[in-house]
Amino acid sequence: MATLKNSKPTESELEILRVLWDKEKATVREVHEILSEHKDAGYTTTLKLLQIMYEKGLVLRDDSSKVHVYKANISRENMQQQFVKKMIHTLFSGSSSQLVMQALGNHEHSQEELEQIQQLLNDLKKQ
Repeated sequence: MATLKNSKPTESELEILRVLWDKEKATVREVHEILSEHKDAGYTTTLKLLQIMYEKGLVLRDDSSKVHVYKANISRENMQQQFVKKMIHTLFSGSSSQLVMQALGNHEHSQEELEQIQQLLNDLKKQ
């Protein structure tokens, strides 16, 4: 999967990427149906956004059949890393600890999440 530093997705493009990450691949109609469950989205708008995303390199398109099938060209994890790095740099003056404290202080966490966080901290201490 590619790293697309010059192709920052818009909020609408991120919604489409979330659908493609969850489904792995989908037609315009499939993406549109999922988006329509929680927002007013026209089919032609979804189609146009996917075309723009293809031009940006955010998605790949299989046009070997009559119906085009799209898939993400960047992994969810890679996109998360790019956004977190930018957020740390721009909002937290490069301090990842401030980001973590903000996230932990303003969000409810399950016991499982806290255990995963603790395990990550223990692993980082060992390095």
